[in-house]
Amino acid sequence: MKRMDGKVALVTGAARGMGRAHAIRLAEEGADILAIDCPPDSGLPYATGSSHDLQITVKEVEALGGRIIAHEGDVRKQSSLDNLVADGVKAFGGLDVAVANAGIWTVHPFHDIPEDEFTAVLDVNITGVWRTLKAVTPALKERGGGSIIVTSSGNGVEGSPHYAHYVASKHGVIGLAKSAALEFGGDGIRVNILLPGPTDTPALDWQGGYDLCSGKGPGQGVKEDLEGAKYWSVLRDVGLLPPRAMSEAMLWLASDESRWTTGLEMHVDGGHTLMAGLNMAKMAADQTP
Repeated sequence: MKRMDGKVALVTGAARGMGRAHAIRLAEEGADILAIDCPPDSGLPYATGSSHDLQITVKEVEALGGRIIAHEGDVRKQSSLDNLVADGVKAFGGLDVAVANAGIWTVHPFHDIPEDEFTAVLDVNITGVWRTLKAVTPALKERGGGSIIVTSSGNGVEGSPHYAHYVASKHGVIGLAKSAALEFGGDGIRVNILLPGPTDTPALDWQGGYDLCSGKGPGQGVKEDLEGAKYWSVLRDVGLLPPRAMSEAMLWLASDESRWTTGLEMHVDGGHTLMAGLNMAKMAADQTP
């Protein structure tokens, strides 16, 4: 038997990046998938997942022999999440796992963050997680329990300049998840937190991502500076992490193998949070003739 045989799993932000990787990894292990992502958001400085991207996720799950229901919807709307859960329960008989993965970010110096962007980032990254948990917990209780995984970030436990609103949201989601873990433990529902390091997803492939990895300041980075992510890792030959790395950790938290675990902050970051700053040994080695 596969680890997720007979299980039904919901994934938000499933059109691409980590969300698609999560849906595929769960399907590989036998889960039926409920997937949701929103149409492109023209208010963001980078391209977001599209209907076409979501259909690629559907096709990749189906190519594995898996069953999937995919909705275009927005975690900023409770009805989008409630409708997906209702359709999934009707089609597949219940719900066992929820992965609250959807997230957005923008980059601005502190005083230049537009209020609408600050509000949008928190509405997706924190309030969207709250809405997701509201949508899924009744179905999980009906099933006798289950597993919820929420996505924070390495920035959920450290500060960083030029995207304070994103950092605040990722700190906040940890508190939200730990509070939910306390409330839902008696119902057999586990709530754990995944904290990714710098990951090779489309959300990093724009000027803000280049600046983040370059350390040169706003507007100074170039695409090649994404290679600078290797200085964020303790591990040899590790730079930007593949989305699959996050999905392997997510799978353990989703599966019965972690049935004694709740409220955990799971860092998947190459050891970045062990360091006070960048990996200077790697940097020095690269600069040695």
